[in-house]
Formats: sequence, structure tokens, C-alpha cells
Amino acid sequence: MRMLLLSTALIALIGPALAQDAIKPTMVTPDTLTWQDAKALPKGAQFTILMGDPTKAGEVFVQRVKLPPNYQVPAHIHPYAETATVISGTVYFGMGEKLDMQNGTMLKAGSFYAMPPRHAHYAWTTDEGVIVQIQATGPSGIEYINPADDPRK
Repeated sequence: MRMLLLSTALIALIGPALAQDAIKPTMVTPDTLTWQDAKALPKGAQFTILMGDPTKAGEVFVQRVKLPPNYQVPAHIHPYAETATVISGTVYFGMGEKLDMQNGTMLKAGSFYAMPPRHAHYAWTTDEGVIVQIQATGPSGIEYINPADDPRK
């Protein structure tokens, strides 16, 4: 019993220290961002990486995704849990395996959401674009519920 308590205490003390070492001091200003086409999303979306490498397993990354006005992201899942904050604009998020613009939640700038791994969801914009900041632990990925929706194919 004493060994179990000692092990638990060591893990509780060392775990946060190890996690802190994984994140390096980073400062990014909006004028230094380099946006790229998001080939895993329908044409028109862009992304930029603020920190980390989304392709590396176990690495924390932060990215921003820019969706134009009148845009749709079909139902999909990610292999990771994600948290996100709407930086600017308005986006609608829905849960389920098919995009349904009658069932979603409007998220304006400042809104936050958290999504568990492999949870089916979709998104769309109306008359304004949006920038969403996503935090997760790699590797990144997206799998469309309907394979015909995947723009990479």
C-alpha cells in the first residue's frame, strides 16, 4: 500500500513537469501568420499552425482554420480530442453523421467548444467567414462519414 501511495504521489508531481517541458515559449502576432489551403477540407478553407507539429504523435499543436462565407464542412470525425475557440466571425456546429443546417448551434467570436475523439460533427457559415483556433494532441486527421465528401479523393 505504501508503495502504491508513493508511486501515485510521484506521478502527480512529475506528470505536470513533463507536460510543461513539451511546450516551448511561443509568441505569434496576426501579421506573421502564413495561411495555406486546407486540402483536407472542401475548397476555400485555409489553415495556419501557431505551435507544434500536427503530424507528430503525442505533440500538442495549435492551429487556426479560416472558413469563407457560405461554406460547409460535411460530417466527419477526428482521431483526437479537440478544444476550439471562435476567434472571429460566426460558425454553426452540429452533431451527427449528416450535415443538417436545421440542427446546429451558432457560435460567435469568443465562443468555445470541446469535442471528444471520433465524435461525428459538421459545420457551416452563412454570410460571414470565421476563424477558429483549435488545440489538440497529434497526430491530426479527418475522416469524412461519407467518403464521397472527402476532397482529397
